Amino acid sequence: MAKTPSNMIPLGTRAPDFNLLDAVTNKYFSLDELKSPIATVIMFICNHCPYVKHIQPKVSEISKIYQSKGISFIAVNSNDIENYPEDSPENMRKEVIRYNLTFPYLFDETQDIAKAYQAACTPDFYIFDKNLSCVYRGRFDDSTPGNNQPVTGKELLQALDHILAGMPVNPEQTASVGCNIKWKNK
Repeated sequence: MAKTPSNMIPLGTRAPDFNLLDAVTNKYFSLDELKSPIATVIMFICNHCPYVKHIQPKVSEISKIYQSKGISFIAVNSNDIENYPEDSPENMRKEVIRYNLTFPYLFDETQDIAKAYQAACTPDFYIFDKNLSCVYRGRFDDSTPGNNQPVTGKELLQALDHILAGMPVNPEQTASVGCNIKWKNK
C-alpha cells in the first residue's frame, strides 16, 4: 500500500457537484439531492485499503449518531475497478452490509469527481457547511494501522460538534494519510 497524504484543498472551496451511481440502490444521486441544510461529510473511501478498513466500524457508528443530528454523510469510491476488482460496485454493496453503513456509497467510475475534489487518498474526509463551503478537510483521527492509537474520529467529531454549536471550525487541520486513489492508466 502506498502511504499517500490528502491534498488539503483551500478552506472555503465550494463542493463540486456530482451525479454518481449508488452501489446499493443502482440509482444516480446528485450532491444537491444528498446535501444537508446543516453540514455534509463527503469521504473518499474504498473496499480494500487497510487504512479504510481500520476506521470503517467507527465511521459507521459516528455517521449514525450525526445523521440523527441532521448531518449528511456521503462516501465515494473512485478506484480503478479494472485493476482493483475488489472495489467494484458489487463489492461496495457487500461493504455496506458488512459495516451496516447508513449513507450512500457512490461509485465515481470516470474518476472526475475525485479529481474535482482533489482527493488523493482513501480515506480522505471533507466537511461542507450549509452553503457547501469547505470548513474541514483532513483526517478522521490520528489512528492508522499499526500505530496503536485508538480509533475515535476525534478530529472529524470536533469539526462536526463546532458546526452543530454554531461555532467556527478550527482551521488548524491535519492531512489524512491512506492508500493512494487507484487512478486509471490513460
